[in-house]
Amino acid sequence: MNRLPLLRDTFESHDIDGALIGSASNRRYLSGFTGSAGWLVISNQRVCLAVDFRYVEQARQQSPDIEVLYIKGDINNWLADLAADMGICRLGIESDHLSLTTYNTICMAARAAGKKYEVTPVRSLVEKLRAVKDAQEIANITKACSIADRALEQIVAACKVGLTEKQLAWQMESFMRREGSEPLPFDIIAASGPNSALPHASPTDRLISEGEPITIDFGARCGGYCCDITRTYIIGKMDEQFNKVYNTVLGAQTTAIALIKDGMSAGAVDKLVRDMIDKAGYGEFFGHGLGHGIGLDAHERPRLGPSADDILLEKMVFTVEPGIYLPGWGGVRIEDTVTIAGGKALALTAADKKPLLIGGKAS
Repeated sequence: MNRLPLLRDTFESHDIDGALIGSASNRRYLSGFTGSAGWLVISNQRVCLAVDFRYVEQARQQSPDIEVLYIKGDINNWLADLAADMGICRLGIESDHLSLTTYNTICMAARAAGKKYEVTPVRSLVEKLRAVKDAQEIANITKACSIADRALEQIVAACKVGLTEKQLAWQMESFMRREGSEPLPFDIIAASGPNSALPHASPTDRLISEGEPITIDFGARCGGYCCDITRTYIIGKMDEQFNKVYNTVLGAQTTAIALIKDGMSAGAVDKLVRDMIDKAGYGEFFGHGLGHGIGLDAHERPRLGPSADDILLEKMVFTVEPGIYLPGWGGVRIEDTVTIAGGKALALTAADKKPLLIGGKAS
């Protein structure tokens, strides 16, 4: 699918006639080029992929329908001449991705060119397009979800008392890579006991113990596209507090997925879940947003949170991940990657949500 016309259709609303794309994910989305450095310069008539010596052949192979420019030196050495040659008068730049230093360099290059073009910072120029996925993107995400689901099946069987959080995380990562995942979208969270009260805990040498929450948050990547899933388990006997916290989170998560519809406000979905958790008495212990978009990046549009103004639309892919975190005790988070299909939310991750692990002892 040629996505460049969709981008050009947005130029008028941003009062630009050209765009400079430096974000790796946005560059890949528009051109197919996966290199770690390079620039897309797009006008209403032309598109140019500017890369240094390391990526010239790769760019030609991955972006055969796009003009490839071999560049040398800093951006100020070539951008002004290229923009003039492409007839760009108002150049939109990605203000969410450029450093202040690069922005100043681009502006100085424009002034040195005799103000032949103006620089206009623009937000979410490509991200809004990326929020709605096409069939191939959803297929890639679905494949990643399948690997993640199988990883959970494997770890449920392998998780034992006495295993460390680091060992648990490594078992999951090595399994997913053997199953075909590309580099994981983010570091695995494997947090037990009080550590599970930290929403973004890093695995430690702490030993997994019986009767404590174990939160595992991870994802796989296929064809460049990510998934994200969280499950919380407990080995041995579940006490009253775990049951109450777990069932509160599970009820909020499943209710949200059941009620999400095409055209619904992301902020309204977040409020629905937040009200449920607050009514259960845990409102102050749910401090992050309900979810986030996922695709080429682990976190992208749409955003589901208290102040979110995104509208959830058909073929968007995002997470639904309420959590409750009690300092000193632990936490529970349950997360699925979902899409909107046929007007309703459809979970793409399908791992069982039963929290109890039989467990044994690590040898």
